[in-house]
Parts: sequence; C-alpha cells; structure tokens
Amino acid sequence: MTEPKTLRAKNPTDLLAAVPYLLGFHPEDSVVVVTLGGGTPVHARQDLPAAPDEIPLLVDDLVTVARRARVARMVVLVYSSDEALADAVAGQLVPALEGAGVGVPMSLRADGERWYCLRERSGTCPHGCSDAGTAYDLARHPMTLEAVVDGRVVHASRDALRDSLVGDDPDEVDRVAAAVDLAGERLLAACGTADGPPDPVSGRGHLVQEGRWVQHRIGRFLRDGRRLDSHDVGRLAVAMASVEVRDVAWAQIGHSDASRHVDLWRDVVRRSPRDTLAAPAALLAFAAWLAGDGALAWCAVDLSQEAEPGYSLAGLVTQALAGAVPPAAWTPLGPDALTLFAG
Repeated sequence: MTEPKTLRAKNPTDLLAAVPYLLGFHPEDSVVVVTLGGGTPVHARQDLPAAPDEIPLLVDDLVTVARRARVARMVVLVYSSDEALADAVAGQLVPALEGAGVGVPMSLRADGERWYCLRERSGTCPHGCSDAGTAYDLARHPMTLEAVVDGRVVHASRDALRDSLVGDDPDEVDRVAAAVDLAGERLLAACGTADGPPDPVSGRGHLVQEGRWVQHRIGRFLRDGRRLDSHDVGRLAVAMASVEVRDVAWAQIGHSDASRHVDLWRDVVRRSPRDTLAAPAALLAFAAWLAGDGALAWCAVDLSQEAEPGYSLAGLVTQALAGAVPPAAWTPLGPDALTLFAG
C-alpha cells in the first residue's frame, strides 16, 4: 500500500503515466488500484495470481485496503498481456469493490503498448475503445518529462527498485566493513569480553554512550543532509545491533521528516555489509512506510528478513503493509519508550 501522493489524470493514458510515480517503478504482471477523488489517497499493488483459484485471495486483500481506508472510488488497472487472466481478475475484483461500497468508474488492462477497457464488452466503456485497444507511449508523456525535470527516479520494475538498495561501490563496502570491525572491537573492550569476563556495568555505559551518539548523528544529518562517512556508517551499523539503541533511531522518525530518514537509511543499507542489515533495512522500511512509499518499504523488509529472519521491527512493518494500516495511524515513540536512558 502507498499513501498519500495525489495525481490528476484526465484520461486513461494520463492515469497509466502517473502510476509509476505513485509506486516508484513501472508495474508488470500486477494489479493496481488507485484512489479517485478527495480524501486521503491510497494506492495498492499486488502481483497477478499464478492460477485462477488464487484470485479470491487477491480480491480479499485489495477490498480490505479499500475498506480500511474508507475509499469512495477507485480505478482498477491490470498490467498483463494475458487477456483472459485480466478479464478474470477484473471480473471478480470490480464487483467485490462495488459490493463494499467503492465505486469503480474505470477498469483497464495495459500491456506496455496498448490499453484496453475491461468493461468494453458490457457496453459501458466511456472512452470509445475497441477490441484493438488504444496505443500509449509513456516515454513521451508530459508527466514523464516533468518527472525527469524534477529529478524523480522511477525504476523499470520492482526488481530494479530492490536492486537499487544494493551498493555498487565494493571498495566503500570494504571501508565500512573495516569500520564495523573497529566498532565491534570497541564494544567488546567496553564490555570486558575482549580479554576477560563480561562487565555489565561498563557494557551498559557503552550502549548509553552509543545511544546518545546515534541521537546526535541522526540529528546532524537531518539538519545538514550531508552523507555519513564510512566510519560513521560502520559505527551506526554496530550500534543498531542493540535493540535499545535501534529504538533510539526509530524514535526519531516522525511524520514530517520520514522522507529524510529514508535518505539516511537507504544510504546506510547500500554501503553496509549484508550481515549487518537487519536493523538498518528495517528502519528504512519503517521510514518508507511512514513516508508513503509502500513499494520501497516492502523491498527493505525483504532485505531485513534475509539478514535476520523474524527480525521484530521488519515484522511490525510487514503487518502494517499487509494490513493496509495508514501511516497517519502511527503515533511516534515518546521518551518513555526508550529504555536505554531509563534511570
């Protein structure tokens, strides 16, 4: 689910041009529902089912999104070259949405070159389309050109969006890995485990110190927007291994600055070793969800769960995404939630 970007489309081609900028990528083999009209816009995408008997589950998921968001009107877009599958999906999804009180003024199938009205056979198509469909070219569309001028990035596919979270500078990853090793050694020395039994007092003191540093370092990034150096990324990755320190970072993500936290954690994820990504990727997922970028949030959740299956914060974001929980429902963590600084 994605919230709360708004689009203005005068015709089906405008709508198809706008969807990639709502999702952050060009959908393929997908079903997309887009809110029309006023109120809080909520848009959702699902993979097309592999078999007809899986269609009811997809329908239930998308109807749940519409109900929870109290959507009044939606359009249904099926991205597929499979005409029969698109007809079957729309044939179940549109009546289900209408049965839930959601108006569906338009349902289309798009194959990358032409769009087809999925209601044309019933004689209710308001766009005059035919069996041959209507050609469209998003590369030349004004919305696409405007996005290029504005510097907005749209990926070719969901896989390309996910791949964008993988760093392309192996030397930088090596530098961060060295910083991770150094920060890990500092932690072991502070806890007394480097050359003796654990010292819980000094270990706790070190975590508190790291928590204060995390507050300061994230706050400085929010103020100046300057990229963290390799040493800071490594130190941050090690500090996030403590759930209590991670919660310090989590508590700083708010509704008004969620997109800035996306910038921070996306950069950290791209530059960090794979085995340290559970917490940074989960924080990226949470910030992306709060910023209304559901597609990026799902990709970041996948990375977090690959690094550490069952990671708690990734699970929380998964529940929010799967349950179509609107970001506006989130109440930021208060100081009382930070057990690290208690007492």
